[in-house]
Amino acid sequence: MQQRYAYGYVRVSTHDQEEISPDSQEKLLREYAKKNNIVILKIFFELGISGRKADKRPEFQNMIGSAKSKEHPVDTILVWKYSRFARNQEESIVYKSLLKKQNNVDVISISEPLVDGPFGSLIERIIEWMDEYYSIRLSGEVFRGMKENAMRGSFQARPPLGYKVKEHGKPPVIVPEEAKIVRIIFDKYVNENAGFFDIARYLNSLGFKTSHNKPFERRSIEYIIQNPTYCGMIRWNRTKNDTNEIKDKSEWIITDGGHEPIISKELFDKAQERFKNEYLPKGARPASTYKHWLSGLLKCPDCGRTLTASTMHRRNGERYSYFSCYGYSKGKCAKPNGISSLVLEKEVLQNLKEVLDAGTIEFELHKLEPVEAVNERSILQERLKGLTGKENRIKASYREGIDTLEEYKENKQLIQKEREDIENQLAELSDSQPDDPAATKDKLLKKVFSVYSIVSSDQYTDMQKNTALRQIVDKIVYNRQTDTLKIYYCLYQK
Repeated sequence: MQQRYAYGYVRVSTHDQEEISPDSQEKLLREYAKKNNIVILKIFFELGISGRKADKRPEFQNMIGSAKSKEHPVDTILVWKYSRFARNQEESIVYKSLLKKQNNVDVISISEPLVDGPFGSLIERIIEWMDEYYSIRLSGEVFRGMKENAMRGSFQARPPLGYKVKEHGKPPVIVPEEAKIVRIIFDKYVNENAGFFDIARYLNSLGFKTSHNKPFERRSIEYIIQNPTYCGMIRWNRTKNDTNEIKDKSEWIITDGGHEPIISKELFDKAQERFKNEYLPKGARPASTYKHWLSGLLKCPDCGRTLTASTMHRRNGERYSYFSCYGYSKGKCAKPNGISSLVLEKEVLQNLKEVLDAGTIEFELHKLEPVEAVNERSILQERLKGLTGKENRIKASYREGIDTLEEYKENKQLIQKEREDIENQLAELSDSQPDDPAATKDKLLKKVFSVYSIVSSDQYTDMQKNTALRQIVDKIVYNRQTDTLKIYYCLYQK
């Protein structure tokens, strides 16, 4: 018998109950090769991967590419069953034909021997069709099972920041250190009206990390704010597995979970209310109703209703907004009190700049009763205590000879710098006196400066500018009769 050369291919998915282990598949391939005078040059392993799509299997692609090379290293590819090669009949036929016609490489199932000729090819196609049918049916059964588990409140995904799986099959448990971060995020968003960027910068300044041990970004804060897991709920089937695209809400499953909540349902609902009012998905509204960065803040001087924006175009094609009284359009206000954004933007920016130049500002304090307040001082103090443990560990590493003297000194300097940063933040908290009018005014002026740098820049979107303005502005009133603009500044404070 002429000696032949082969590659072996072993694949197991995560849910198939009719598979045998990778070790068992490998053993059977080697036994078959030995009996049939075949030398296996290499076995490619694909573990925990479905066979429905070939482009999702990197080892499969490596094997096919190698088998097609000019060197013609192998005469055949050995698999335990044809279902290991592919679950999709169309892809199976394409790859087998490509290997056979272009490279004279056969695919052999060692447990499903076929007879030669047309009848053997027919049997092979029937086997492939049965494999594909089984895969589709199994996929549906798995989905139904997961859906039933979700309806019962079972957790079936990687737990988000604040939770960890302690025991398989049991609900995730709270990680106290991470739960504090989650509470800070919701507290800042709901009780202090902070934006996603501000919250991310604040957390990063405190040295906090995401569940992937990375600095916080706008999107990570947005994800946490929308995640009902934190109030004790289960959300399943929100995104597509292959593209991570968000599905229509009608396909989501949200129900009570069996895990302990980190925040109250009341706080979560308040966060969703704000998010719904401020968030504008791209392309969700026609151009004629697209919000300007001043939308929602402009009020009619006669009836007090909001001025709404309509998109207009100049002769040169430049787009701008024209604000008019909503009440006037409904016949409920006697005067239109309209104004163009081309005029309004300049007036608002000029007003902000005048406040900064003068260093004086008239404002109202808006007291917010926190639903779940976060004690920033206690968090910083706990971090300060934790540095003592870090110092003891680096000393132990030096004594045991793990770190050199230079490494010990470098680590000690890093800890000292972190200690100084925390102590400075604690000092700032001690120095601030919210009830002192001068300190409160200075705090607001700092916010005005930050907001001005955002709204006067082209690097920010309308939504980001609008969110920033809402932190310091209660309303803006333009009086068409007197051609005057008044900004009512405010400071949100606990």
